Amino acid sequence: MSEEPTTVKSKTHHRFIDEVGDTTFYGSKRKLILGQEGVSNGFGIGLLKLNEPIDEVRRRVDQLQQEVEADGLLSTIPSVQKRIDSGGFFFHACKDTPDVRLVFLRYLRELKCEAEVVMARKIPAMFEARHHGHEDEFYADILSHLIKPRVKRPGTLVLNIAQRGSSTREKILNRALEIALERAAKKWGSDLQARVVFNIQTPRTEPLLNVADYLCWSVQRVFEKGETRYYDYLQKQIRLVVDLYDSEKYKGSQNYYGRNNPLTAENKIGPPNT
Repeated sequence: MSEEPTTVKSKTHHRFIDEVGDTTFYGSKRKLILGQEGVSNGFGIGLLKLNEPIDEVRRRVDQLQQEVEADGLLSTIPSVQKRIDSGGFFFHACKDTPDVRLVFLRYLRELKCEAEVVMARKIPAMFEARHHGHEDEFYADILSHLIKPRVKRPGTLVLNIAQRGSSTREKILNRALEIALERAAKKWGSDLQARVVFNIQTPRTEPLLNVADYLCWSVQRVFEKGETRYYDYLQKQIRLVVDLYDSEKYKGSQNYYGRNNPLTAENKIGPPNT
């Protein structure tokens, strides 16, 4: 009797995605407001891969957050109290005070993980020419660069992505996937085996997004402020940073930064014409 062919179970790969900065270019009457209070000079999206059991990392991050909630000193900090009152504390780098950040940074420094961050300078002329002045297109283009190298791998790729207003609408995410598939097909052919699934989460319900948040934020501090100390501290966990629109360094992929070619304060960007 012939044997039935066995089916190889498809693997599922989880990645965690967060963003830093904003996609805003203009204020009222289409006036450029880059670099003004509350408006970033660049926008970035980061992708996190964990090299430790996901459930265990999630449990530990959740435990640290509960410890902050229970701490008689840290829990009285207004930004912490506000999150506790609205459903539970979670780490959020740009809102955490230095003493709260220290709790999480010390854990992250020993965590076995790899982050990739694509940073995009806000260049008005490029925004109009390439993205037709639409923030959704700008966002989808950047996200596609993180998806593209991962669609060759067989199995299911679950992209757990932090909910951020309109930028994480299903239509925009699917557009980012379309762009990634188009670019991947041009480079490697049409035999792309990955099945990509978007899983929109919140930092409160998925603690692992808070890891991605901190790693992305440490990179953003370099580009926005020229401050490298957080990036330097977490450099082991940040495998790659791409300064996507730094055309002066395209040659030889000099706009790619890693552990052997780290970011420095010179990577700080400023508003146009400054």
